[in-house]
Amino acid sequence: MAVIENHEARAAEGEIGLSKASARDFFELLKPRVMSLVVFTAFAGLVLAPGHINPVLALISILCIAVGAGASGALNMWYDADIDAVMTRTAKRPIPSGRVTPAEALGFGLVLSGFSVTILALAVSWLPAAILAFTIFFYAVVYTMWLKRSTPQNIVIGGAAGAFPPIIGWACVTGTVPMESIVLFLIIFFWTPAHFWALALFKMKDYEAVGVPMLPNVSGIPTTKNQIVIYSVLTAAIGVVPWLMGFASLGYGLVAGLLGALFVYCSIAVWRMPDGDAKMVPAKKMFAYSIFYLFAIFSALMLDRLASVLVSGAGGGF
Repeated sequence: MAVIENHEARAAEGEIGLSKASARDFFELLKPRVMSLVVFTAFAGLVLAPGHINPVLALISILCIAVGAGASGALNMWYDADIDAVMTRTAKRPIPSGRVTPAEALGFGLVLSGFSVTILALAVSWLPAAILAFTIFFYAVVYTMWLKRSTPQNIVIGGAAGAFPPIIGWACVTGTVPMESIVLFLIIFFWTPAHFWALALFKMKDYEAVGVPMLPNVSGIPTTKNQIVIYSVLTAAIGVVPWLMGFASLGYGLVAGLLGALFVYCSIAVWRMPDGDAKMVPAKKMFAYSIFYLFAIFSALMLDRLASVLVSGAGGGF
Protein backbone atom coordinates (compact mmCIF):
# COMPACT_ATOMS: atom_id res chain seq x y z
CA MET A 1 0.00 0.00 0.00
CA ALA A 2 1.31 3.41 -0.98
CA VAL A 3 0.83 5.02 2.42
CA ILE A 4 2.60 2.16 4.20
CA GLU A 5 5.51 2.23 1.74
CA ASN A 6 5.77 6.00 2.14
CA HIS A 7 5.92 5.67 5.93
CA GLU A 8 8.59 2.99 5.74
CA ALA A 9 10.71 5.01 3.30
CA ARG A 10 10.48 8.14 5.41
CA ALA A 11 11.29 6.21 8.58
CA ALA A 12 14.37 4.69 6.93
CA GLU A 13 15.54 8.17 5.92
CA GLY A 14 15.03 9.47 9.43
CA GLU A 15 12.29 11.89 8.42
CA ILE A 16 9.81 10.41 10.87
CA GLY A 17 10.16 8.44 14.06
CA LEU A 18 8.34 5.32 15.06
CA SER A 19 6.96 6.58 18.37
CA LYS A 20 5.88 10.19 17.89
CA ALA A 21 2.15 9.53 18.13
CA SER A 22 0.22 11.01 21.03
CA ALA A 23 -2.37 9.26 23.17
CA ARG A 24 -5.03 11.17 21.27
CA ASP A 25 -3.74 9.79 17.98
CA PHE A 26 -4.04 6.23 19.25
CA PHE A 27 -7.49 7.00 20.63
CA GLU A 28 -8.56 8.13 17.15
CA LEU A 29 -7.44 4.75 15.81
CA LEU A 30 -10.18 3.17 17.93
CA LYS A 31 -12.91 4.93 15.92
CA PRO A 32 -14.55 6.34 19.07
CA ARG A 33 -17.84 7.26 17.37
CA VAL A 34 -18.29 3.71 16.10
CA MET A 35 -17.15 2.39 19.47
CA SER A 36 -19.84 4.41 21.25
CA LEU A 37 -22.53 2.69 19.20
CA VAL A 38 -20.99 -0.73 19.88
CA VAL A 39 -20.82 -0.06 23.62
CA PHE A 40 -24.39 1.21 23.69
CA THR A 41 -25.88 -1.81 21.91
CA ALA A 42 -23.74 -4.23 23.94
CA PHE A 43 -24.97 -2.55 27.13
CA ALA A 44 -28.52 -2.98 25.85
CA GLY A 45 -27.86 -6.72 25.51
CA LEU A 46 -26.66 -6.82 29.12
CA VAL A 47 -29.73 -4.96 30.38
CA LEU A 48 -32.27 -6.91 28.35
CA ALA A 49 -30.91 -10.39 29.14
CA PRO A 50 -32.82 -12.26 31.86
CA GLY A 51 -30.96 -13.05 35.05
CA HIS A 52 -28.27 -11.10 36.85
CA ILE A 53 -24.58 -10.34 36.45
CA ASN A 54 -22.24 -8.92 39.05
CA PRO A 55 -21.84 -5.16 38.37
CA VAL A 56 -18.03 -5.52 38.34
CA LEU A 57 -18.27 -8.29 35.72
CA ALA A 58 -20.75 -6.18 33.77
CA LEU A 59 -18.23 -3.31 33.72
CA ILE A 60 -15.43 -5.67 32.65
CA SER A 61 -17.68 -7.03 29.90
CA ILE A 62 -18.44 -3.59 28.51
CA LEU A 63 -14.81 -2.51 28.69
CA CYS A 64 -13.66 -5.65 26.87
CA ILE A 65 -16.28 -5.19 24.17
CA ALA A 66 -15.27 -1.53 23.79
CA VAL A 67 -11.57 -2.44 23.54
CA GLY A 68 -12.36 -5.19 21.04
CA ALA A 69 -14.35 -2.74 18.92
CA GLY A 70 -11.48 -0.27 19.09
CA ALA A 71 -9.03 -2.98 18.07
CA SER A 72 -11.17 -3.69 15.01
CA GLY A 73 -11.10 0.01 14.14
CA ALA A 74 -7.32 0.16 14.45
CA LEU A 75 -6.86 -2.88 12.21
CA ASN A 76 -9.32 -1.41 9.72
CA MET A 77 -7.39 1.88 9.61
CA TRP A 78 -4.11 0.00 9.21
CA TYR A 79 -5.31 -1.94 6.18
CA ASP A 80 -7.28 0.93 4.63
CA ALA A 81 -4.52 3.53 5.01
CA ASP A 82 -4.02 3.74 1.25
CA ILE A 83 -7.63 4.60 0.43
CA ASP A 84 -8.09 6.71 3.58
CA ALA A 85 -5.36 9.02 2.26
CA VAL A 86 -7.44 9.73 -0.85
CA MET A 87 -10.96 10.07 0.59
CA THR A 88 -11.80 13.54 1.92
CA ARG A 89 -13.63 12.31 5.04
CA THR A 90 -10.73 10.05 6.11
CA ALA A 91 -7.61 11.88 4.91
CA LYS A 92 -6.97 13.38 8.35
CA ARG A 93 -6.99 10.05 10.15
CA PRO A 94 -3.83 9.24 12.15
CA ILE A 95 -2.08 7.06 9.54
CA PRO A 96 -2.71 9.07 6.34
CA SER A 97 -1.78 12.29 8.15
CA GLY A 98 1.51 10.71 9.28
CA ARG A 99 0.86 10.93 13.01
CA VAL A 100 0.86 7.13 13.47
CA THR A 101 2.89 4.63 11.45
CA PRO A 102 1.18 1.59 9.92
CA ALA A 103 3.35 -0.71 12.06
CA GLU A 104 2.24 1.06 15.23
CA ALA A 105 -1.42 0.80 14.22
CA LEU A 106 -1.12 -2.90 13.39
CA GLY A 107 0.64 -3.71 16.65
CA PHE A 108 -1.83 -1.64 18.62
CA GLY A 109 -4.80 -3.41 17.04
CA LEU A 110 -3.38 -6.89 17.55
CA VAL A 111 -2.45 -6.29 21.19
CA LEU A 112 -5.87 -4.84 22.01
CA SER A 113 -7.59 -7.73 20.23
CA GLY A 114 -5.75 -10.33 22.27
CA PHE A 115 -6.18 -8.40 25.50
CA SER A 116 -9.94 -7.87 25.14
CA VAL A 117 -10.72 -11.46 24.20
CA THR A 118 -8.47 -12.98 26.87
CA ILE A 119 -9.77 -10.83 29.72
CA LEU A 120 -13.40 -11.42 28.72
CA ALA A 121 -12.83 -15.19 28.62
CA LEU A 122 -11.06 -15.29 31.99
CA ALA A 123 -13.32 -12.88 33.85
CA VAL A 124 -16.74 -13.66 32.37
CA SER A 125 -17.15 -16.64 30.04
CA TRP A 126 -15.65 -18.31 27.00
CA LEU A 127 -18.82 -17.89 24.88
CA PRO A 128 -18.95 -14.07 24.74
CA ALA A 129 -15.16 -14.04 24.35
CA ALA A 130 -15.40 -16.40 21.38
CA ILE A 131 -18.09 -14.24 19.77
CA LEU A 132 -15.98 -11.13 20.37
CA ALA A 133 -12.97 -12.82 18.76
CA PHE A 134 -15.08 -13.81 15.75
CA THR A 135 -16.47 -10.27 15.50
CA ILE A 136 -12.96 -8.76 15.40
CA PHE A 137 -11.88 -11.32 12.78
CA PHE A 138 -15.02 -10.75 10.71
CA TYR A 139 -14.61 -6.97 10.66
CA ALA A 140 -10.85 -6.82 10.18
CA VAL A 141 -10.40 -9.73 7.77
CA VAL A 142 -13.69 -10.73 6.14
CA TYR A 143 -15.07 -7.22 5.72
CA THR A 144 -12.03 -4.93 5.55
CA MET A 145 -9.60 -7.15 3.66
CA TRP A 146 -12.05 -8.98 1.42
CA LEU A 147 -15.62 -7.74 1.08
CA LYS A 148 -15.05 -3.99 1.13
CA ARG A 149 -12.99 -3.92 -2.05
CA SER A 150 -14.56 -6.85 -3.88
CA THR A 151 -18.37 -6.55 -3.87
CA PRO A 152 -21.08 -3.87 -3.73
CA GLN A 153 -22.76 -6.08 -1.14
CA ASN A 154 -19.86 -5.35 1.23
CA ILE A 155 -22.07 -3.43 3.65
CA VAL A 156 -24.86 -6.03 3.65
CA ILE A 157 -22.60 -8.94 4.58
CA GLY A 158 -20.00 -6.96 6.49
CA GLY A 159 -22.71 -5.28 8.54
CA ALA A 160 -22.94 -8.44 10.61
CA ALA A 161 -19.78 -7.37 12.45
CA GLY A 162 -21.52 -4.33 13.88
CA ALA A 163 -24.60 -6.36 14.81
CA PHE A 164 -22.89 -8.80 17.22
CA PRO A 165 -22.43 -6.52 20.30
CA PRO A 166 -25.93 -7.06 21.80
CA ILE A 167 -25.46 -10.81 21.39
CA ILE A 168 -22.13 -10.56 23.21
CA GLY A 169 -23.72 -8.51 25.98
CA TRP A 170 -26.57 -10.99 26.34
CA ALA A 171 -24.15 -13.94 26.41
CA CYS A 172 -22.16 -12.25 29.19
CA VAL A 173 -25.24 -12.50 31.41
CA THR A 174 -26.74 -15.83 30.42
CA GLY A 175 -23.94 -17.75 28.70
CA THR A 176 -26.38 -18.44 25.85
CA VAL A 177 -27.45 -16.96 22.51
CA PRO A 178 -31.27 -17.23 22.45
CA MET A 179 -33.62 -16.01 19.75
CA GLU A 180 -34.24 -12.74 21.60
CA SER A 181 -30.59 -11.75 21.26
CA ILE A 182 -30.64 -12.73 17.59
CA VAL A 183 -33.56 -10.34 17.05
CA LEU A 184 -31.39 -7.54 18.46
CA PHE A 185 -28.69 -8.64 16.01
CA LEU A 186 -31.18 -8.51 13.12
CA ILE A 187 -32.30 -4.98 13.97
CA ILE A 188 -28.74 -3.72 13.47
CA PHE A 189 -28.08 -6.04 10.54
CA PHE A 190 -31.03 -4.77 8.47
CA TRP A 191 -30.42 -1.17 9.58
CA THR A 192 -26.81 -1.10 8.36
CA PRO A 193 -27.31 -1.09 4.54
CA ALA A 194 -29.81 1.79 4.55
CA HIS A 195 -27.57 3.73 6.93
CA PHE A 196 -24.35 3.31 4.92
CA TRP A 197 -25.88 3.56 1.46
CA ALA A 198 -27.36 6.93 2.42
CA LEU A 199 -23.79 7.99 3.24
CA ALA A 200 -22.49 6.42 0.04
CA LEU A 201 -24.92 8.49 -2.03
CA PHE A 202 -23.38 11.81 -1.01
CA LYS A 203 -19.84 10.40 -0.86
CA MET A 204 -19.90 8.72 -4.29
CA LYS A 205 -16.92 10.69 -5.60
CA ASP A 206 -14.77 9.57 -2.69
CA TYR A 207 -15.58 5.90 -3.22
CA GLU A 208 -15.12 6.24 -6.97
CA ALA A 209 -11.68 7.83 -6.46
CA VAL A 210 -10.42 4.86 -4.45
CA GLY A 211 -12.19 2.11 -6.39
CA VAL A 212 -14.32 0.81 -3.52
CA PRO A 213 -17.38 -0.83 -5.16
CA MET A 214 -20.13 0.82 -3.16
CA LEU A 215 -23.61 0.18 -4.52
CA PRO A 216 -24.24 3.69 -5.97
CA ASN A 217 -21.00 3.54 -7.95
CA VAL A 218 -21.56 0.00 -9.25
CA SER A 219 -25.32 -0.31 -9.72
CA GLY A 220 -26.31 3.33 -9.96
CA ILE A 221 -28.31 5.77 -7.86
CA PRO A 222 -31.82 4.46 -8.75
CA THR A 223 -30.94 0.92 -7.65
CA THR A 224 -29.38 2.23 -4.46
CA LYS A 225 -32.48 4.26 -3.63
CA ASN A 226 -34.68 1.21 -4.18
CA GLN A 227 -32.47 -0.87 -1.88
CA ILE A 228 -32.54 1.82 0.81
CA VAL A 229 -36.34 1.69 0.83
CA ILE A 230 -36.37 -2.12 0.98
CA TYR A 231 -33.94 -2.29 3.90
CA SER A 232 -35.73 0.55 5.69
CA VAL A 233 -39.00 -1.39 5.53
CA LEU A 234 -37.23 -4.53 6.79
CA THR A 235 -35.66 -2.53 9.62
CA ALA A 236 -39.00 -1.04 10.63
CA ALA A 237 -40.61 -4.48 10.60
CA ILE A 238 -37.91 -6.21 12.66
CA GLY A 239 -37.97 -3.30 15.09
CA VAL A 240 -41.42 -4.31 16.39
CA VAL A 241 -40.55 -8.02 16.70
CA PRO A 242 -39.46 -7.73 20.37
CA TRP A 243 -43.06 -6.81 21.20
CA LEU A 244 -44.46 -9.57 18.96
CA MET A 245 -42.18 -12.12 20.65
CA GLY A 246 -43.25 -10.95 24.09
CA PHE A 247 -39.97 -9.67 25.51
CA ALA A 248 -41.08 -6.04 25.16
CA SER A 249 -44.38 -4.36 25.93
CA LEU A 250 -47.08 -2.89 23.72
CA GLY A 251 -45.76 0.55 24.67
CA TYR A 252 -42.42 -0.36 23.15
CA GLY A 253 -44.18 -1.76 20.09
CA LEU A 254 -45.95 1.56 19.51
CA VAL A 255 -42.73 3.54 19.89
CA ALA A 256 -40.85 1.15 17.60
CA GLY A 257 -43.65 1.39 15.05
CA LEU A 258 -43.45 5.18 15.05
CA LEU A 259 -39.66 5.21 14.80
CA GLY A 260 -39.81 2.66 11.98
CA ALA A 261 -42.46 4.65 10.12
CA LEU A 262 -40.22 7.73 10.23
CA PHE A 263 -37.32 5.59 9.00
CA VAL A 264 -39.36 4.47 6.02
CA TYR A 265 -40.54 8.06 5.44
CA CYS A 266 -36.92 9.24 5.24
CA SER A 267 -36.11 6.45 2.79
CA ILE A 268 -39.02 7.43 0.57
CA ALA A 269 -37.72 11.01 0.58
CA VAL A 270 -34.40 9.63 -0.67
CA TRP A 271 -36.21 7.53 -3.29
CA ARG A 272 -38.00 10.65 -4.57
CA MET A 273 -34.78 12.68 -4.66
CA PRO A 274 -33.73 13.61 -8.23
CA ASP A 275 -30.77 11.52 -9.36
CA GLY A 276 -28.85 14.64 -10.33
CA ASP A 277 -29.36 16.39 -6.99
CA ALA A 278 -25.88 17.64 -6.09
CA LYS A 279 -26.75 18.61 -2.50
CA MET A 280 -28.49 15.30 -1.71
CA VAL A 281 -30.18 16.77 1.36
CA PRO A 282 -32.65 13.84 1.76
CA ALA A 283 -29.75 11.35 1.81
CA LYS A 284 -27.93 13.40 4.45
CA LYS A 285 -31.11 13.59 6.54
CA MET A 286 -31.62 9.86 6.11
CA PHE A 287 -28.08 9.21 7.34
CA ALA A 288 -28.56 11.45 10.38
CA TYR A 289 -31.94 9.97 11.27
CA SER A 290 -30.65 6.41 10.90
CA ILE A 291 -28.14 7.07 13.70
CA PHE A 292 -30.89 8.53 15.88
CA TYR A 293 -33.15 5.56 15.07
CA LEU A 294 -30.72 2.95 16.33
CA PHE A 295 -30.02 4.80 19.57
CA ALA A 296 -33.74 5.45 20.05
CA ILE A 297 -34.87 1.87 19.41
CA PHE A 298 -32.37 0.37 21.87
CA SER A 299 -33.10 3.11 24.40
CA ALA A 300 -36.79 2.27 24.13
CA LEU A 301 -36.04 -1.40 24.73
CA MET A 302 -34.00 -0.65 27.85
CA LEU A 303 -36.55 1.80 29.24
CA ASP A 304 -39.25 -0.77 28.61
CA ARG A 305 -37.25 -3.37 30.56
CA LEU A 306 -36.66 -0.90 33.38
CA ALA A 307 -40.39 -0.18 33.56
CA SER A 308 -41.09 -3.91 33.66
CA VAL A 309 -38.64 -4.38 36.55
CA LEU A 310 -40.13 -1.49 38.49
CA VAL A 311 -43.69 -2.72 38.02
CA SER A 312 -43.26 -6.46 38.51
CA GLY A 313 -39.81 -6.93 40.02
CA ALA A 314 -38.81 -9.13 37.05
CA GLY A 315 -35.11 -9.88 36.74
CA GLY A 316 -33.00 -7.92 34.32
CA GLY A 317 -29.39 -8.03 33.29
CA PHE A 318 -28.14 -6.61 36.63
